[in-house]
Amino acid sequence: MMNYWSNSPYQTLLPSPDGQLLVTNDFLRTYLHRPELNLVPESCAAEQMLHQRLLENPLTEIADSDIKAMADEDIQENYRVWLRYRDRLVAASSLENFYMSLFKGDGVDVPPLFVMQLAQIFVRHILGENAHPLEVRMGELFFRAQKISVLEDSIVMGADEEVIARNAQAGESGNIMDLLKGKSMLTRSADLDVLYEDNAGEYWARNEDFDFAVQLNFGHEPINHFCRVLEKWIKHFLGVAVRITPMQQISDPKWSWHVGLDAAATEILNKLYHKETLDTDELEKVICLFRLDFIDEAAVTKAQQGKPVYLAIAMNDQQQLKLKPQNLLFNLPLTKAS
Repeated sequence: MMNYWSNSPYQTLLPSPDGQLLVTNDFLRTYLHRPELNLVPESCAAEQMLHQRLLENPLTEIADSDIKAMADEDIQENYRVWLRYRDRLVAASSLENFYMSLFKGDGVDVPPLFVMQLAQIFVRHILGENAHPLEVRMGELFFRAQKISVLEDSIVMGADEEVIARNAQAGESGNIMDLLKGKSMLTRSADLDVLYEDNAGEYWARNEDFDFAVQLNFGHEPINHFCRVLEKWIKHFLGVAVRITPMQQISDPKWSWHVGLDAAATEILNKLYHKETLDTDELEKVICLFRLDFIDEAAVTKAQQGKPVYLAIAMNDQQQLKLKPQNLLFNLPLTKAS
């Protein structure tokens, strides 16, 4: 059994009997220690007092006059945003219920950073403590943007964009940077920084560094593990069992449903579905295609029963893969009861 991503506030949540996550005071306190709300030497007396009140009881009702008493207007706004967020968290029956509610209505109205943090919490919960390290690494795609590079022989590599940017800013040229600049993996000990099946156990010692690259080509283990994470994500939130299989192309004359797992993939799949012409540059953005089959046909709309759903991941114009896992929760052809 492995504990990983220990800096995530996952451990402060309580699991309900049905496997959902319940918000606790300790979970709310973790936000008060974030840079947006944590005290700094310049914090005024009113800010210090308010912060202490919330640490003692994160559910304390805060009047707007208490917020206006703080000297820093940016901090005032940070507290308003967080208090709205807190109230919605507490009102929801579970963290899952709250997450689903974010994508209904007129749009997400909480900071993207908070949404990404929730995705990490759910992946951690869904994978549990007996997860395969490649499953966990591919789970990072749910909450961390990946920088994509296509190397010699069409080898598609993904590495954490934040790590790449940090290394570049520091003027470093570590192994991942070299990989993404196109250096041949055959001329270096790339297995130190590229996670494969053979060295997967090395992930645990560096699980919060997010500094392992992965190969994302069809037929390689990371993509297969990615499928397992997607299946577990759907099962946890929707209670629907599915089987997801990587594909190289869609040649189905009866293609009837698809879901892009990111904005770029959605645009490309829509064009392919409508038989629009795509230029080579657009097609080369596709990282991998997938086929989703429903194990429980009763959960599917009658018109879609017995038919697959096609999925895709793709890089955008900035060579980023920015997964939108919520697409799988709202865009599948399920009956309302599901």
